[in-house]
Amino acid sequence: QLVESGGGSVQPGGSLRLSCTVSNLTRSTICMAWFRQVPGKEREGVAAVYFGGNNPHYVDAVLGRFTITQDNVKNTGYLHMNDLRPEDTAMYYCAIDLWADPLEIATMTEADLSNWGQGTQVTVS
Repeated sequence: QLVESGGGSVQPGGSLRLSCTVSNLTRSTICMAWFRQVPGKEREGVAAVYFGGNNPHYVDAVLGRFTITQDNVKNTGYLHMNDLRPEDTAMYYCAIDLWADPLEIATMTEADLSNWGQGTQVTVS
């Protein structure tokens, strides 16, 4: 089970930190990915990393502004979002999957990950 938190409303240029806590995490080599979705569009990958790893991957739209960190004791991943823009407005989801490869975040689809959080809304305006 994945539980997300941390969304909210901010002005352009602001920052937010999203959290994703994983229950019953038994594997360290598992991909954790962040996606976002706006109404009427498919979910798109934003960033991903092997949980417990230190080599995250980002899509170009967020590179240099978003950062993934983790707390392995708490089984929690974080998405730090800086310099937020109106186009970052979306519902943000975290997801995990044993077989997904973080390197492929730019082409990942919703079907590539098996376990999803409930989503948290981010609004930039």
